[in-house]
Amino acid sequence: MHHDFWHQRWQHQQIGFHLHEVNPFLLAHVEALKLQPGHRILVPLCGKTLDIHWLLAQGLQVVGAELSAIAVSALFAELNLVPEITQTGTLKHYRTAQLEVFQGDFFALDRTLLGPVDAVYDRAALIALPNEMRRQYSQHLINLTHTAPQLLISFAYDQSLLQGPPFSVNKEEVGAHYQAHYQCTLLTSVFMEKGLKGQYPAEETAWLLSPRSSN
Repeated sequence: MHHDFWHQRWQHQQIGFHLHEVNPFLLAHVEALKLQPGHRILVPLCGKTLDIHWLLAQGLQVVGAELSAIAVSALFAELNLVPEITQTGTLKHYRTAQLEVFQGDFFALDRTLLGPVDAVYDRAALIALPNEMRRQYSQHLINLTHTAPQLLISFAYDQSLLQGPPFSVNKEEVGAHYQAHYQCTLLTSVFMEKGLKGQYPAEETAWLLSPRSSN
């Protein structure tokens, strides 16, 4: 999607994608990532998700990436945190002791800026991007994180019924993006008869992406 699309969504608070509870798939499956307090987890295209509140409460170091300055400011305000803000190239770096967010174009984030991460939680990043951007995103994420393990949440539905986002990303596409580098394990699949926007049948899935031993 063009940057203006997301800036306008946040500007006008058209953020139906923002859940008002912690994602139940995160609660059910985060243990698959085998994280310990102090481990560092990347949340790409994070918005102001409440999932970050929960991850922080588990003692994890969280690093987010988000295009919208409005979303980033809201996230820190809702956490009652006052970050140090620095500018690095085109990205703003918001930082506190336990939470960092890089605000700007995700594709401008590189390994040096990000630093090492122990895992990735992709709740709403891959499915937020149109088809032509998803391969670019997945390959950038693989390179950026040195193939860190991922918990990936996705939707699959008849794309002709709805103009995304969220976009439909079925199991075949998950494999096409990631199976060369990861063992892709389906953790759970839930069919929602009126899952998307209250009217479009959809399958919501949670995947564990485990780095292949050759990587």
